[in-house]
Amino acid sequence: MGAFEVVSVRKQFPALDEGAAHFDGPGGSQTPQVVADAVARTLTSALANRGRLTTADRRADEIVIEAREAMADLLGTQANGIVFGRSMTQLTYDFSRTLAKTWSEGDEVVVTRLDHDANVRPWVQAAEAVGATVKWLGFDPGTSELDDIAPLLTDRTRLVAVTGASNLLGTRPDVARIADQVHAAGVLIYVDGVHLTAHAPVDAAYADFYVCSPYKFFGPHLGVLTAKPELLETLRPDKLLPSSDAVPERFEFGTLPYELLAGTTAAVDFIAGLGGTGATRRERLLSSMQLVEEYEDGLREDLESRLAAIPGVTLYGHAARRTPTLLFTVEGHPPTAVAEHLAAAGVNAPAGSFYAYEAARHLGLAAAGAVRAGLAPYSDQSDIDRLVSAVESLDGSSDH
Repeated sequence: MGAFEVVSVRKQFPALDEGAAHFDGPGGSQTPQVVADAVARTLTSALANRGRLTTADRRADEIVIEAREAMADLLGTQANGIVFGRSMTQLTYDFSRTLAKTWSEGDEVVVTRLDHDANVRPWVQAAEAVGATVKWLGFDPGTSELDDIAPLLTDRTRLVAVTGASNLLGTRPDVARIADQVHAAGVLIYVDGVHLTAHAPVDAAYADFYVCSPYKFFGPHLGVLTAKPELLETLRPDKLLPSSDAVPERFEFGTLPYELLAGTTAAVDFIAGLGGTGATRRERLLSSMQLVEEYEDGLREDLESRLAAIPGVTLYGHAARRTPTLLFTVEGHPPTAVAEHLAAAGVNAPAGSFYAYEAARHLGLAAAGAVRAGLAPYSDQSDIDRLVSAVESLDGSSDH
């Protein structure tokens, strides 16, 4: 394995030249120049609908093929099982409606209180539409570890929706083990990998459906779903009559955003070059993401210990396995006021519940939520120092 060189990495992100310390990566990472170049190059090249007749046709077709291959390499799945959509939320709504066609009254769906609402509400609403029952899997507010799913599984369970990592707390449930339990019961599992994919090597083969968002890992704004092609063949989404019925195209509505797909491929290639080694892109991706995970964990441990030492700071989420994501409040300061104070110090760490509606409620947080500080591969020690210094200076600030 190579080495992770944060100084070199930071030089690839033009946005960092503006001077802010970015802890807002869980909401969307900054973008390296190579990704922006790929998007711009595609938009200024001849394009047409996919085909093999003209240069413009072929370019569009090749962009789609390359993007499917890139995402399959990143996730450890098959290129012909990669589906692109507007966002993870849109894809989950689409698939919840399609899967609900196979459910009936009395069937059961399991969702968790740890998930982003995009992996909760579509399933709740789809179940309600057909008279299916929704069961809730809770988590320990102290450790933020998920409860045991086994008691919720019955012969009427049709689907379990669970997160690969909490976007609010960073908690990383053992989804491979959960998948084994779910599959032993003959049930499908739908995994929200949006937050996990940006921070750890991924092998999504354990999931029946795994969704993520390239803009969380340096790419453009769109969503990606991966599933086994043979499973996708069994599903019949509502679609236009003339549109392709082939898999995975039958799940992609309208013309794909070719420029965003080109940017997605560039983002995957960028990740593969973060110090990873190996003969194949998949090997380099796994190696690079292992380096990223180790680097970010080191920064997280430092930031967490220093924040915990500040009087009045409360940290939430203490799971054994976490992404580099910290949620905290400061006694006497509303979370929004803390975020405003940090922003004035050039530190981007927003406050809220970040669409993790059930998780925030389960933690007893008010509507304002808490402050979230998320690390990224371009974070460095100076960013940590700035955040800690800004929090320490709160008592002397005007918003005290």
